[in-house]
Amino acid sequence: MRVSSSRLVSAVSNEGALGVIATVGLSEELPDMTPDYPTRAEIGLRQVINETRSSTSKPFGVNVMCALTNYDSLIQVSVAGGVDAIISGAGLPLRLPGLVSDPHVKLLPIVSSARAASIVCRTWKKRFSRLPDAIVVEGPLAGGHLGFSHEELENLEALQLERIVAEVLVVAREFGSIPVVAAGGVFDGTDIARFLRLGASGVQMATRFVCTHECDAADAYKQAFINCRKEDIVVIHSPVGMPARVIKNDFVERHLRGEKVNFGCPYHCLVTCEPAVAGYCIAQALVASYRGQMDKGYAMCGANAWRCDRIVSVHELMEELVEGTAAALRNQSPNHN
Repeated sequence: MRVSSSRLVSAVSNEGALGVIATVGLSEELPDMTPDYPTRAEIGLRQVINETRSSTSKPFGVNVMCALTNYDSLIQVSVAGGVDAIISGAGLPLRLPGLVSDPHVKLLPIVSSARAASIVCRTWKKRFSRLPDAIVVEGPLAGGHLGFSHEELENLEALQLERIVAEVLVVAREFGSIPVVAAGGVFDGTDIARFLRLGASGVQMATRFVCTHECDAADAYKQAFINCRKEDIVVIHSPVGMPARVIKNDFVERHLRGEKVNFGCPYHCLVTCEPAVAGYCIAQALVASYRGQMDKGYAMCGANAWRCDRIVSVHELMEELVEGTAAALRNQSPNHN
């Protein structure tokens, strides 16, 4: 919900990485004049793409969840807006190539297993004569919605990201050495180096970039990361129908006790949401927390959020990550004494 919007995205891209716009909730800062949610969402995304483009000449992308009811229209706005890459998960994006008319837009599905990677590759190749430009492999330590069941998450040893990445690399080679990007729990240069040496072409990071000056969320949202302890990070069942990793606060405590918040459904934004049985509106909760109203929502985070201890600039963070990766690669070199 606007945590990764134009300010953060352009700052990341200007440092040479790929900034990514989170496409959910972009309509909420618009004047409440447009009558329907899908139209507001399109206007909001178009506005953020234009703001980002005005602040960077470097490539940037968007993340569009398959579970969104307006998935198709957000993809179309992204392509029309000239984004360089579309990253898509929260379900298998099997239809994605059919929605993208521009062959220059890079398509990156998010998967959580080698089986899912194989299904995506086979489906795209058969239906669209296209393969992913890269595959993002998201492990169980990621923030937000997770591609694993609650039962699977109870046995994290069997779900190590290193193992999943290695298995997806096998699939990627079967289809012509598709680049693989490791995601979920990647915190520092040592982590990045480990996945590069394993064979990944890069990593995707989110939690570390929340604690930057350029992050578009309110200071109270960022402070929730700085203040949290390891035991404050929990996995809950989201109205999306998936497990979600969040920082525990009073709102989360009420949810875990089974309390319900009476709400209408002003969005109908998620295919999988059932307002009649959901305990709260996740869209409203995430918008509130992005604005710093933490009593009305919560912060989604990766498993290592408790390790964040200060707010830095994107430039400082990127320097730290690059230098840390280089040092770790040197130390892990077979010729290192």
